[in-house]
Amino acid sequence: MSILSYHLLNIGSKFGRLLPAQPCLLCGALSRDGLCCKACDDELPRLSAAHCPSCALPTPTGEVCGRCLQHPPAFDHAVAAFSYSFPIDQLIKALKFHELLILIDFLADELASRITIKPDCLIAIPLHPTRLRERGFNQSQLLAARISKRLGIPLLTEACQRVRDTPPQSSLPWKERDKNMRGAFSLSSSADIADKHVAIVDDVMTTGASLGELARTLKKAGAREVSVWVVARTMPHQDAN
Repeated sequence: MSILSYHLLNIGSKFGRLLPAQPCLLCGALSRDGLCCKACDDELPRLSAAHCPSCALPTPTGEVCGRCLQHPPAFDHAVAAFSYSFPIDQLIKALKFHELLILIDFLADELASRITIKPDCLIAIPLHPTRLRERGFNQSQLLAARISKRLGIPLLTEACQRVRDTPPQSSLPWKERDKNMRGAFSLSSSADIADKHVAIVDDVMTTGASLGELARTLKKAGAREVSVWVVARTMPHQDAN
């Protein structure tokens, strides 16, 4: 390491000590490391083990899992930053249902750091207008906007609409979720995705029914390739209630 590098690290360390300490979002201890103290951050359930490239579920050596071989999903690739387990599950619920929007940048940056292949554009899973009015924001759209800015990938904000106000997926048995999402999305006539690689951004993937339905809609409109990017992936025997 050069003398200049040491000097810059020293400046950064001193600057960090000048910043006001704030309570860690998870344990409450005072920290200058961001939303979470280093100890809590190190314990977050990041998906670092080998996983299926199609659905992001764990596999022994990173091969395509048996389920995806037998029933390939409508999307081509999946990227997830975390497993949907404590405390990430509670943070995502706090974001969605208690408007803890301070989490957007943190979660989006974690997901952006996992991206190795850039698509042509991004699309966020849309909320139905009724649900959007109730919640006041679409967390997937906010995550996608942050990722778009970080990675320099265009975000198509008006390309996709949710045309059916379906019951929440978490309220349904797994076997009913695909049926619940059929025909839920439509694309605007101005959406230019022909022969493009599109990445769909969402907060959580459980069965993949919502993401799969949107991927099918995009491919029918001419998308060459569809990836799904999610903050958290539900593991087997879990549910994103």
